[in-house]
Amino acid sequence: MAVTIKEIMETSPVVPVMVIENLEDAVPLAKALVHGGLKVLEITLRTAPALEAIAAIKESVPDAIVGAGTIINTETLQASLDAGAEFIVTPGSTPAIIDAAQASGVPILPGVNTPSEAMVLLEKGITAMKFFPAEAAGGIPMLKSIAGPLPQITFCPTGGVNPKNAPDYLALPNVACVGGSWMAPTDMVKAKKWEEIKQLASEAAALKQ
Repeated sequence: MAVTIKEIMETSPVVPVMVIENLEDAVPLAKALVHGGLKVLEITLRTAPALEAIAAIKESVPDAIVGAGTIINTETLQASLDAGAEFIVTPGSTPAIIDAAQASGVPILPGVNTPSEAMVLLEKGITAMKFFPAEAAGGIPMLKSIAGPLPQITFCPTGGVNPKNAPDYLALPNVACVGGSWMAPTDMVKAKKWEEIKQLASEAAALKQ
């Protein structure tokens, strides 16, 4: 049975946003994050190896729930599905992307940062959304304000979220999880410090709502 986006969002409090520069790092990085307790992984389509990384992680890390991020058009959506992505994340939302995702049945976490954008998605039956860029778009005060008129929406704030402010985001009733990259810093990935990354993932997984 296919997993829903809400089930994905409730799997762990933090979703690692992974930028894979070298394909050889994809599987060991994913294993470090999963073994640390973060099973939901978002691989951003910002680098050349991203699609291959999704396929490799799907094959070699069966405990991971692997999604594709930075989906900006229907072409990248289809390429992600072909690579085996189990969910998709967008920085914003367009009718074409939403329609294509809903037609395919893939769980989608579309990006919004205004009530109007959120209401357009509500009309499509979507109640789980990415709040992006979280800090730049008003952060915790903005999410508190949106919760009043739109309490049915559940958010995953991403963008500027870090270990210091993540607990405050997670304490909000309309936040199920947060997205961030602090548990997989570029320098650690390049140095292949998988044990250190596992420890950072473990600390992130321990953040409670």
